[in-house]
Amino acid sequence: MKDMSPALKGIRVLDLSRALAGPYCTMLLADYGAEVIKVELPGTGDDTRGWGPPFVKGESAYFMSINRNKKSLTLDMKNAKSKEILERMVKQSDVIVENFRPGAADRLGLGYGQVKKINPKIIYCSISGFGQDGPYRELPGFDQTLQGMGGMMSITGEPDGPPMKVGVAIADISGAMFAAFGIMLALFHREKTGVGQWVDTSLLDSQIAWLTYRAGEYFASGKLPEKVGSGHPMIVPYQAFKAKDDYINIAVGNDQLWKRFCKVINMENIMDDPKFATNAKRVENRKELITILSRVIETKTGTEWLKLLEDAGIPAGPIYTLDKIFSDPQVLHRKMKVEIEHPKAGKIKVTGIPVKLSETPGEIKFPPPLLGQHNKEVLTELGYSTDEIEKLVVEKVI
Repeated sequence: MKDMSPALKGIRVLDLSRALAGPYCTMLLADYGAEVIKVELPGTGDDTRGWGPPFVKGESAYFMSINRNKKSLTLDMKNAKSKEILERMVKQSDVIVENFRPGAADRLGLGYGQVKKINPKIIYCSISGFGQDGPYRELPGFDQTLQGMGGMMSITGEPDGPPMKVGVAIADISGAMFAAFGIMLALFHREKTGVGQWVDTSLLDSQIAWLTYRAGEYFASGKLPEKVGSGHPMIVPYQAFKAKDDYINIAVGNDQLWKRFCKVINMENIMDDPKFATNAKRVENRKELITILSRVIETKTGTEWLKLLEDAGIPAGPIYTLDKIFSDPQVLHRKMKVEIEHPKAGKIKVTGIPVKLSETPGEIKFPPPLLGQHNKEVLTELGYSTDEIEKLVVEKVI
């Protein structure tokens, strides 16, 4: 019989992070079996517990979207009596994730150098706006400012429009994903050598890494990349078009598809036109071509075009609003919408697990925790008696 235990079973993560980047990183680890102990400030908790509306019976929808599969421990880390609790937790942890401003963890006695003395095998992950060194290290890092400073806003939006932010916090989320990747690399290295290490990633580094071919375009030409709306800077036609009733996406990714596309839309007269016959020429004459194609696409409904394009093997698709994407049969089949029972909010829906593993699959086992829900459980495992735990409550340590 197969052992279907999750990949990170037995890994304990001490999560000292808040807001989005750190919690999203630790959720990725928790989904694959890591035990994540989320440390929160007594009384208020993670910042995102107050972000809303919407709230579901008092619980923030934002918080619940990124904190499943975790245990919540309230702890005032500035209280001197928290030091012993933290030291016990550090000794029993494999990974620490923090997203304080650089230097803040050191002042709390929780910097990498301090923690390493307690647990030399620790994997210590720092997520910050700008990194642990350099002239900007102490600047606050928020997704809005990093999408701008990382170049993403300069290449997003309509050609004549203002810089445009992406509709989700991609600076935070990309930082979280690179952090989780770094943690896995460090765990793999530790498995081979027994040596822990410091993982340092930043929202700025992550945004720049995401620039990929747009950066390549700039490096090669020396010219600043232009905004192209929903289009692609190097492929045409490859964008959203307005049909008779709605917008659809059409992606003609090579010259063979171009010829097929022209036949489907009954525009064979432009198929071999020297201005449009190759992708390079189509990019060069983008404005003229898109004007021609837009007039054609407006003659049928989106549904009609999508059927014709799909039958011809031309990549195309609808532009879904969230109500449509979360009722789509493929999305439901892939379990990318999951309903779970929350102790206060009742039945809630969360996004599913995007990476499917055949031998060690991830699982959404627990709902996002209530603030301090696991105080007694975690502290008991650390060796505290019931009386000692009650005293910590009275002294406002937890």
